Amino acid sequence: MADGTESRTPLSDAPPGADASVSPSSPDDGYLERRSLRRGSSGPLLLTGLGVAYVVSGDFSGWNLGLQEGGFGGLAIAALIMGVMYTCMVFSLAELAAILPTAGGGYGFARRALGTWGGFLTGTAILIEYVLAPAAISLFIGDYVESLKLFGLESGWPVYLACFVIFIGIHLWGVGEALRFSLIVTAIAVAALLIFAVAAFTDFDAGSLNDIPVDHDAFGANSWLPFGILGIWAAFPFGMWFFLGVEGVPLAAEETRDPARTLPKAMAAAMGVLLLLALVTFLAATGARGSAAIQEAGNPLVEALQPDGEPTVLSRIVNYAGLAGLVASFFSLIYAGSRQLFALSRAGYLPRFLSLTSRRKAPYLGLLVPGGLGFALAAWSGDSARMLNVAVFGATISYALMALSHIVLRRREPLLHRPYRTPGGVLTSSVAFVLALSALVATFLVDKDAAFIALGVYAVALAYFALYSRHRLVASAPEEEFAALAAAEAELSRD
Repeated sequence: MADGTESRTPLSDAPPGADASVSPSSPDDGYLERRSLRRGSSGPLLLTGLGVAYVVSGDFSGWNLGLQEGGFGGLAIAALIMGVMYTCMVFSLAELAAILPTAGGGYGFARRALGTWGGFLTGTAILIEYVLAPAAISLFIGDYVESLKLFGLESGWPVYLACFVIFIGIHLWGVGEALRFSLIVTAIAVAALLIFAVAAFTDFDAGSLNDIPVDHDAFGANSWLPFGILGIWAAFPFGMWFFLGVEGVPLAAEETRDPARTLPKAMAAAMGVLLLLALVTFLAATGARGSAAIQEAGNPLVEALQPDGEPTVLSRIVNYAGLAGLVASFFSLIYAGSRQLFALSRAGYLPRFLSLTSRRKAPYLGLLVPGGLGFALAAWSGDSARMLNVAVFGATISYALMALSHIVLRRREPLLHRPYRTPGGVLTSSVAFVLALSALVATFLVDKDAAFIALGVYAVALAYFALYSRHRLVASAPEEEFAALAAAEAELSRD
């Protein structure tokens, strides 16, 4: 049958426990064949590199703005707490990814645990993150290109357009080529961070860590917490920048060799690398130059290496590496957004044509549509901080729902085959759930307008789902089949 014309399944013919509004596509109608990814393209190394690539740009800039909210002590505590949240979440998602290795990632987990509404809520939140973050990073890339005087270009829409055209083009070429490119650029950025840390620690001065003036009107304020106890909470979103995006690794499940074994290992390895980079970058940058000197810097690592303001050979190297880090994160976030859009579209939550794949098994519309939207936002808005704050808001909602999915599945389906089990079980995912809700509230402390913008986007998406797409879901999509089988098994066990 042609796309969008699949017959509706009456309630009496639906699988036990399935949503009667789901409209199936027969396996022989070619629906899924025209929506298939290239399997076996990714191994442990490429997936570990993907996990680091999502995040590495956050080590070069952005996190330091949290010093304005919490000072050194406040941001340090916030980063530690957010590190705990991400570690707990990664271990929880590793279990879910081994159970449900599909391109839906977090949406697929929530669909199984929380139903169609939970799946759509989670998938929409993830899309908000992965559409807004690349748009913001393209602005950062433009700033770097201008500051480095590359090709005589100035930051502006031609640079943003070039970013989207070139890197989406690589993705359209093929997933294996795309992930190998991402790994190379990420390795350059990580090597530069380690070189930076070694150089900066030679000028380390513990006395400069807490040099931000104390706000004596703030409750609990002191030299380590210049903005008081509340400053810790306000710094949560900036502590997240050391780890934001690592949760996207499961989106590569359908393109991975032996995903049940490979994904948990790659996610744990990526998280270990990110924790190490966060620690050395934060301490080296603040200790070398002082918290006050870098709290507003657009390029804090370069600022930390230039005590007299004059560029050095090393600061220039780190500056170029910062551009590599931005490219790595931009490139990988485009990948993640395309796979989330692909999965939601394939299952009918979004228009089905968006999940069509090319002869090279790339979801070309899933790449081009969000890429076009991201470019338009970057060229029109130019407000990278606002877009990142909207992305963080969407991310925290998805974190809470994904952690809740782990808890629900552990409680409701204790006998479910789990090739990998989360250390600590429900306790681990409960910690992630509580901290994700705390981070969600913290976004209102930093930028209320960004939070309300995200809520507005959410409202429009939910209206679309409630009025249209929930009546046109595709039962043969992997995430829907998993849910239908679970419902059927539950019905049989009750009988």
